[in-house]
Amino acid sequence: MRELKILKFPDPILRKKASKVLKVTNREKELLSEMSKLMYFSQGVGLAATQVGLDRQLIVIDVGTGLLKVVNPVIIKKTGAEICEEGCLSVPGVCVKIKRPKTVTVHFLDENGIPRELRAEGLLSRAFQHEMDHLSGVLIVDYMNPVKKLLLKSKLKRKKFKTIQNP
Repeated sequence: MRELKILKFPDPILRKKASKVLKVTNREKELLSEMSKLMYFSQGVGLAATQVGLDRQLIVIDVGTGLLKVVNPVIIKKTGAEICEEGCLSVPGVCVKIKRPKTVTVHFLDENGIPRELRAEGLLSRAFQHEMDHLSGVLIVDYMNPVKKLLLKSKLKRKKFKTIQNP
């Protein structure tokens, strides 16, 4: 298995929509395990397969209440709303205020392929929604106002140019 690494914005792979997992095999179990290790090493609370260049609906989350390994998540109920600041391992150094449902009920398969349903609130709710955005090719920068988004893109271009000019 190749070593997983977190892709950074504006990598175009981050914009791809992930494919459903048809069957949870040992390969998916291995990927979920490797993704978990990378998430912890990177000091994140969640990681989606698309962030490491994998075309599968897999996410891992741990907001301090235990590791969740999730396959094919679908939000089946949303309630309330709140605005909180979010960061992202694929967009380091950037935080964005995002309005999301306060509570979500998520249907998914666990790492053994068993159907589960979980009601999540607070940070867990936000982590599920954030990681599920990744599976749809949506990033936190998409929630930024257009001016801030343009400034970020300009900053990234300058940084890339400087790197090329000054190896």
